Amino acid sequence: MEFIAPVDAVFLLAESREQPMHVGALQLFEPPEGAGDDFAAQVHDKLLGSTDVDPRFRKHPATLFGAPQMAWTYAEEVELDYHVRRLALPGPGRMHQLVDLASGLHSSLLDRHRPLWEFHLIEGLADGRFALYSKMHHALIDGVSAQRLLRRTLTSDPASSATLVPWHLPRGRRRAATGAGGAARNLVSAAASGASLLRAARTALLRQQLSLPFAAPRTMFNVPIGGARRAAVRSWSLDRLQQVKKATGSTLNDVVLTMSAGALRRYLIERDALPDKPLIAMVPMSLRGEDDEDTNGVKVGAVLCNLGTDIADPLDRLQVVSASMRDGKDIYRTLSSNQTMALSALMLSPLALNLVPALISWTNPTFNIVISNVPGPREPMYWNGARLDASYPLSIPFDGQAVNITLTSNADNLDFGLVGCRRSVPQLPRLLDHLESSLAELERAAV
Repeated sequence: MEFIAPVDAVFLLAESREQPMHVGALQLFEPPEGAGDDFAAQVHDKLLGSTDVDPRFRKHPATLFGAPQMAWTYAEEVELDYHVRRLALPGPGRMHQLVDLASGLHSSLLDRHRPLWEFHLIEGLADGRFALYSKMHHALIDGVSAQRLLRRTLTSDPASSATLVPWHLPRGRRRAATGAGGAARNLVSAAASGASLLRAARTALLRQQLSLPFAAPRTMFNVPIGGARRAAVRSWSLDRLQQVKKATGSTLNDVVLTMSAGALRRYLIERDALPDKPLIAMVPMSLRGEDDEDTNGVKVGAVLCNLGTDIADPLDRLQVVSASMRDGKDIYRTLSSNQTMALSALMLSPLALNLVPALISWTNPTFNIVISNVPGPREPMYWNGARLDASYPLSIPFDGQAVNITLTSNADNLDFGLVGCRRSVPQLPRLLDHLESSLAELERAAV
C-alpha cells in the first residue's frame, strides 16, 4: 500500500452519487480505407489482448486505520473484459445518440473495489465511424495528464497498426518525485517558501485586484446538483479563433474565454437570469512542463478570471478577460510550482464549503464555472490505422458548479466538451449554438 497524496484524496472524499469525480473523453475515429465491418471488433480483441497493466491502472482505494481514502492498494489481477467494453448504438446511429450514451456512461460512479478506470469502444454510427469513451478517476490523474496519456496512444503515421493502450505505455523520460520522500521534499519546499507566498498573496489580493473567492455573483449554475449528466460536443476551426487573436493582439485562450463568456451571457439572457455582476471563471493551469511525462496524480493550479458577462460589446469584453488573465498569470510567474499550488489553495479554499450541499444556498460561490483549455496534438493523429476526427473532453460538474466547459486542440480544430447536471442546466446544447453566435460576433467586430 502507499499513502494517497492529500490533493488526490480530496477527489475521493468529495465524491458522492450526485458528484462523480472522474474525467472523461469521447474520441471519434474514421476507420482506414478498406476496413471491413468488423474493424471495431478487431480493435476490441486487440485491446483485450493487451494484458500487461501498469501499476497505476491497478490502483484502487484501500482501508487504512479505518479510513477508506488514505491509501492505495494494487489489484493482483485486472479483469480487462470488465474495464474494456464493446457497445453498439441502436439505429439509425446518429451523433446525438452517441453523445446521449456517453452522457449516461459519464453519470455512473467507478467501482472503488476495482482499479478506477473504464474504456468503452462504441460502434454503430451511421457514417461508419466508431468512438472510444474513456474515464479515469481524478484522484488517479488530472485532466491535462489524461489528455496527454490518450495522446501517447496515437501516432502521426497513418500506416501504423500498432495497438497502444493507456494502461501499458512505454515509460516516460522524466518521473516526478513520488512516495514519502518526494512528499516530504515538497512539504519542506512549501514551508520554506512561506514568506514569498505571503508576499504573492498580498500582491494578488491588494495590488493586482484579482477576482477573489466569494466575489462571484450567484447564478442558476451555482446550485446543488443531481447525479445525472448531459454532455454536448462540437468542433470549431482553430483558424477562426486564430484570426480573432491576430486582429486583437490577444492570446488564443483569451479568445476562447471571451467566446465562452458571450455564450454564457446569451444563455442566461435567454432565461432572464443574467446577473448584474460579471461571472467569474476558474481557469485550471497545468503545473507540468511540456517535457514532464510523469502523469501520476494532480498537478494543477488555478487562475480566477473576470468573464465580463455584464459587458455587451464583445471587444470590450475581450479586453476585460485579457487583463484579468494577464494579472493572474503575472502572480504565478514569480512562484515555484509548490508555491503555485499553495496560492491556488489559498484563493480557492472557500470552495470546500461547497462540499456541504446545505451551505450552497447561503454562501456566495467561489466562482461560477470552470473553463479549461487543454493542449492537444496539432497534426492529424491515428490509432490502429484509424484517423482521429475529434477528441471531446468531458469533465466534472460538482455541487455549486452545475456546468463545465473543457476543450482541446486536435489538428486544425478545437473540440469542445460541455458537461452539465441534467436537472439544473436545461437545454445544455443551446450553449453550443451560443458559442457559435459568440464567435461570429467576435469575428464581425475584430476581423
